[in-house]
Amino acid sequence: MDDLLREYLPILIFLGVSVGLALILVLAAVVLAISNPDPEKVSAYECGFNAFDDARMKFDVRFYLVSILFIIFDLEIAFLFPWATAFPTLSDTAFWSMMVFLLVLTIGFAYEWKKGAMTWE
Repeated sequence: MDDLLREYLPILIFLGVSVGLALILVLAAVVLAISNPDPEKVSAYECGFNAFDDARMKFDVRFYLVSILFIIFDLEIAFLFPWATAFPTLSDTAFWSMMVFLLVLTIGFAYEWKKGAMTWE
């Protein structure tokens, strides 16, 4: 049991130092920061519309298209890095399943482009 605790000691020290450093930095920001809130800075802002309008107003579809575009590229990168790292040891099934995945993402990207999500007025 003593050996097990000795193996976890560096992790506990690292955790203690990181929590202590985080607390010091947060407290330093609270104590040293200049607090001069501007009414424009603290006003609510959401998706380019004033917060004082009707809550049931319709959003422009381009907001949704931009979010879909972000998700497409985010998923692509999240899955491509591990795949590319293990590429030399992959089977043909793994290769073609990634090609199908990229095809689906490309179709989604083409849909976004066709709908005009790349152009903003």
